[in-house]
Amino acid sequence: MAPIRVRFGVLGMALVAGLAAPLAAPTTATAAPPAGGTAHAPTVEERRLDGEVPREILRRSGFAAVAPAFARGLGRADSYREARAVVAREGSALWRRAVDRAQGRGPARGDLSRDDDRPLYWARLGMTRELRTWEPGFGLDERQRAALLTELERTSRGQSDLRLPRGAHGKSTGKGADKGMKRVLLTGFDPFTLDRDIRISNPSGAVALALDGTVIDTPDGPARVETAVFPVRWRDFAEGAVERALRPYLPRVDLFTTVSQGRVGRFDVERTNGAWRGGFPDNENVSRTETVPVADPASQPQWTTTTLPYAAITAADTGRFPVYDNTTVTEIPAGGTEPVVRPEGPTPGSTAREGGGGNTDPATGAVTDPGFVRNRLDIVAQARAIVAVAVSAAGPDRG
Repeated sequence: MAPIRVRFGVLGMALVAGLAAPLAAPTTATAAPPAGGTAHAPTVEERRLDGEVPREILRRSGFAAVAPAFARGLGRADSYREARAVVAREGSALWRRAVDRAQGRGPARGDLSRDDDRPLYWARLGMTRELRTWEPGFGLDERQRAALLTELERTSRGQSDLRLPRGAHGKSTGKGADKGMKRVLLTGFDPFTLDRDIRISNPSGAVALALDGTVIDTPDGPARVETAVFPVRWRDFAEGAVERALRPYLPRVDLFTTVSQGRVGRFDVERTNGAWRGGFPDNENVSRTETVPVADPASQPQWTTTTLPYAAITAADTGRFPVYDNTTVTEIPAGGTEPVVRPEGPTPGSTAREGGGGNTDPATGAVTDPGFVRNRLDIVAQARAIVAVAVSAAGPDRG
């Protein structure tokens, strides 16, 4: 059995004042059949729950009882309204339980390391499978079922639990405001490439759990971090899941960063993001090769450049992993037809094919081992330190 490896990480950070890419128009949840089955059948992703490794992860973390308890709660619902209340309550409870476990609150309920992001992932899938296959006596149409699934995804991913301090960009707005408190919004992702290695963890999810609701002290003052995680499913992105979750909060934060799984043994600050989906299979084994859709295609930028103080971040001693200012992109030059790698960034008029984050091809056997845990803990600590540097280097007043 091969040891588990941790791949990390692209820090696709941007100061909010510098965000320029238009957002895709959000869409409502649809009742389309899930990938890999009929509307009431488990999805490709959910069917992986039947494997030995997911069951072990759930058992060794104390999360094995989550889905059965959720099913019992659904069974007591006598109406769609009651079912929605159960979904919202239990979804939020799962997120809080995972955050509390990661941050050392309450009993661990198992011998799996507290920093592990995988119990949240597999427990959520158990809940979505119960909800997807549930047949209540009061009748549930497919639009209602889709809305319940969307609510479960939203609440169990921390998207309904974003509690930003009051005030605007660290400035007090009156009585009760958190004077001088900077606001950081950070997002991570689910584990993926699970058919290659079902044991895989995604350190970006572990970072999100460890930092949610915490305050980081920086030379420029305290910064409150709020986090959420997103699925690795192309359909969710196409349906505007990111925009729905983040749009209300982006105007109110001082720093926004997405952290994702990338190259082995290093952090990359992604200098340039390319508007291209490179076709890597998602957790439903679906590939998409296309320009990232936005509400107004005529305004679609091929490239978006970070406003992060990357020089300060790469110069700081934040931990044992090297941090790089990754300027490399792959483009089709203006007037050209074939992709070209550009180490120094895109050229004018080019078409994006790959930004600094790349089209990741990660891999992680026992379910866990000491080296795996140590790497993940070091990654979490270094991500926290990098955020502190970014907040401080951005300065107290960005206008």
